[in-house]
Amino acid sequence: MNVVINGEAREVAAGATLASVLDDFGVPERGVAVALDGAVVPRASWPTTELHADAGIEVLTAVQGG
Repeated sequence: MNVVINGEAREVAAGATLASVLDDFGVPERGVAVALDGAVVPRASWPTTELHADAGIEVLTAVQGG
């Protein structure tokens, strides 16, 4: 099934969870926020959040500075 991660189409297994996809693509567990179809998903929900075809995933990295 296809999903879109940060604007890039990717193929993932049917029934994949948000956590498994993030792990497959090397997204760190700390210092990031993730939105699924425009809604932020709490980190504790990543392992149980199943993806659907054409899901839009945005991974945002925390940046420090000023």
